[in-house]
Amino acid sequence: MNIIKKTIDLGGGRIVEIETGRLAKQADGSAMIKYGNTMLLGTVCADKVAKEGVDFMPLTIEYRENMASVGRIPGSFFKREGRSTDDEILVSRLIDRALRPLFPSDYHANVVVQVTLVSGDLNEMPDALACLAASAALAVSDIPFGGPISEARIAKINGKLVINPSISDMKDGADIDLIVAASATSILMVEGEMNEVSEDDMIEAIMFGHEQLQSHIKVLNELTVESGKTVKQTYVHEIHDEELRKKMYDATYNKCCEVAAMELADKHKRAELFGNINTEFVATLTDEEKGKAFLLKQYYHDIEKEAVRNVMLDQNKRLDGRKMDEVRPIWSEAGYLPGPHGSALFTRGETQSLTTVTLGTKLDAQLIDGAIFNYDKKFLLHYNFPPFSTGEARTPRGTSRREVGHGNLAHRALEKMMPQDTPYVIRIVSDILESNGSSSMATVCAGTLALMDAGVKLRKPVSGIAMGLISNDKTGKYVILSDILGDEDHLGDMDFKVCGTADGITACQMDIKINGLSRELLVNALEQSKRGRLHILAEMMKTLSQPREDYKPHAPRVEMIMIEKEYIGAIIGPGGKVIQEMQKETGTTIMIEEVGNQGKIEIFSANKAGIDAAVRRIKGIVAVPEIGDVYEATVKSIMPYGAFVEFMPGKQGLLHISEISNKRLETMEGVLKENEVIKVKLLGIDNKTGKFKLSRKALLDAENN
Repeated sequence: MNIIKKTIDLGGGRIVEIETGRLAKQADGSAMIKYGNTMLLGTVCADKVAKEGVDFMPLTIEYRENMASVGRIPGSFFKREGRSTDDEILVSRLIDRALRPLFPSDYHANVVVQVTLVSGDLNEMPDALACLAASAALAVSDIPFGGPISEARIAKINGKLVINPSISDMKDGADIDLIVAASATSILMVEGEMNEVSEDDMIEAIMFGHEQLQSHIKVLNELTVESGKTVKQTYVHEIHDEELRKKMYDATYNKCCEVAAMELADKHKRAELFGNINTEFVATLTDEEKGKAFLLKQYYHDIEKEAVRNVMLDQNKRLDGRKMDEVRPIWSEAGYLPGPHGSALFTRGETQSLTTVTLGTKLDAQLIDGAIFNYDKKFLLHYNFPPFSTGEARTPRGTSRREVGHGNLAHRALEKMMPQDTPYVIRIVSDILESNGSSSMATVCAGTLALMDAGVKLRKPVSGIAMGLISNDKTGKYVILSDILGDEDHLGDMDFKVCGTADGITACQMDIKINGLSRELLVNALEQSKRGRLHILAEMMKTLSQPREDYKPHAPRVEMIMIEKEYIGAIIGPGGKVIQEMQKETGTTIMIEEVGNQGKIEIFSANKAGIDAAVRRIKGIVAVPEIGDVYEATVKSIMPYGAFVEFMPGKQGLLHISEISNKRLETMEGVLKENEVIKVKLLGIDNKTGKFKLSRKALLDAENN
């Protein structure tokens, strides 16, 4: 075995070890990353040739966490790892978005990258090392790749920027929590959340990340040299017809420029005109030339892309006629749906989100059962992107990775502004009804309005905007685009989503498709995004400027009671009998948890009378009986020697036959009936047994006197 080991010094005695040549040697490339007790195995395999008719990069990224890595057995019925969790999908996307732009543009062979957490440390977050494992596997393979790259978590804790902090370092929160991916020359991907930080603070964190990752890149380059993989495989390039390409360019480029400069807001009309140019040209071709449909499709895409980009750079015109920093027309409505607890409709141009808010109890919390993190998730956001939103005649098949990723970004943006003391589990669902770019940002805006419509006391409203970039590295020209269209995203060089309040940024996501992103460009993009974000926020506030004073009439209400810890058992009852009966009789949901030396009780119901009834029952249980007080008691059972009565919720005592009447009773027959309500007086409490001495006779004697 040719085992090679390298190390990366993160500072403070923290060392990342990279080893290759020992494990998974039949893969095209494999590497083990070790950081303390955390170990991730990265592998990569690629087909030697591309399948026919493939004009894209078929890259598959799979990040998985083995439960055995932390000494746990999966909790599922089958006791084995199942389909990817949302967290695993999100880490897979972090790797994918960093790697994908760096494969050769004409390399279309199937590539599969797998990163597996094989050993975990409950104080370390493995997501920050996953991309390093993938990049290391590519570095020691002969697969053509424009790396190496690396990825790390950059956090700002107590005013100081740090790389890859531990979970305990982050326990009190961080002002900035970013995952940054970079090559030697460029920032490639950024994603994270912040506590309303300024644009300058975020730029500082991104640049700090790029600087810190240079040591990773240096070690990976050394790894490539030592493994003998400096020469990458020659792959089957597509066979092109340059004469046909030029013929198509000459016939269609100017026409594409004309359509791109028409300033059409209707994307379907614009697509139709672009399609007509292609159709008209193909009609002029010979049968032999028409047989090269696969190449014609690629050539026309490249021509259309070049035309659109050049019109923006040379004529300063966007596809829909807006200025570069102009946001599309916005209209919105809060409370659009009567059934949900909160709802909003947000439309920006041809992108529309219908969003709902549901308020639930703690029983509705989602159990997150991961290798490293296990907790109850009480704030949920689900993003749905049905095919009809783009006019596609396709049946939806489950939740896509894209939907998980877009939902997570909106979740991060809004979660920072959620009230800390809310007793509810809150679920937001964004259904995208129309899409032409920035649908995740529409979800943030609609989510804000829906939360405020539901009466949730959001700390501050949040808006979001997607920024784009068109650049020419030969001329140095570039334009930054606000509120990008779908075509501007597809044909552009950057997709930079920024979310925040009027006071700062709460979440961001940036993908770069070019080599090199200067600090100047990043500063300009963030300044322009702030202006757009504030404009959108102002438009939203015209619809609803603050949370509604109260929840909807049909929304669940909550009453909280603090009791002494010793009474928790009495309220629950044997086998939960007391609390179950109470919930059934009052129509409420009752939650109990220990908080220090007290019991915290939360009572949920949309029926106020039910809540009031449950509160009375609970207060009755925790109330202390006072000797000499008179109570209304319910006869529970009749015995030959008296009757057992409940004079306070959960408290029963024997009303002896001698204490029922001021006359001597020989039998209980016909004296009292079960469920009959009578008044009794508490005469005493036995100090040893705790039994109650009750009397009805004492009250009758008092009346006679």
